[in-house]
Amino acid sequence: MTDSRNLPNIAPRDSDSEPKTVVEMVYRQLRREIVSGGIAPGTKLRAEELREKYGTGASSVREVLARLVADTLVTTIGQRGFYVSPLSLDEFRSVADLRKTLEVKALVESIETGDEEWENRVAEAYGRLAEIEDRYEVIPNGAAEEWETCNRDFHRALISGCTNIWLLHFRSILLDHASRYIRLSLASQPIPRDFHREHRDLYRAALARDAKKAAEILEYHVDQTVNAIARIVSVETEYTPQP
Repeated sequence: MTDSRNLPNIAPRDSDSEPKTVVEMVYRQLRREIVSGGIAPGTKLRAEELREKYGTGASSVREVLARLVADTLVTTIGQRGFYVSPLSLDEFRSVADLRKTLEVKALVESIETGDEEWENRVAEAYGRLAEIEDRYEVIPNGAAEEWETCNRDFHRALISGCTNIWLLHFRSILLDHASRYIRLSLASQPIPRDFHREHRDLYRAALARDAKKAAEILEYHVDQTVNAIARIVSVETEYTPQP
């Protein structure tokens, strides 16, 4: 029987492994630009422009776009082509709610079964995140890229003891969507909240192997993100697709 862990279609989207194909490399680069806000919601993705930008063929571009449609980061509108998916506050709430369900489950499993290597990954990732959060009371837009990378690495380390690859796959898609809203809000203005305290409490509960407390903190952490973004930015579906 084929080992499902080797199937690329169910690998976490935020993997740090080196891309093995041109399609994978272009997919990651384009996905990163969309998630970071480098390509705005509603932007039309023209195949010819993507071919020139990434120096690849038409078939590779079609495959990349198909993968991004499957991730719902890109959408199609009739016969008008491919567009970066729009944003809405209601959608973000739905994303956050499902993310809580999956990430809490993965966190609890990691706390209950994680070994010393898991603890080391969590400690190292938290150290990098704490270092940048010590510098600011709120995260400014200029530090958003560095902070977002460290934030994702910390949350990924926390659940790295989970062995359910399907759960990790869908959770990584949801985190991509959540990151789009967080980056948009950071570009608008810094989020007024104590990220450092929330992450510190989550880190301490995880390493103390207190799964119940860690789950409660994680749920609160995600809820606070929704509340903060709702207060400072309205991201209703006003992103009209470009012609």
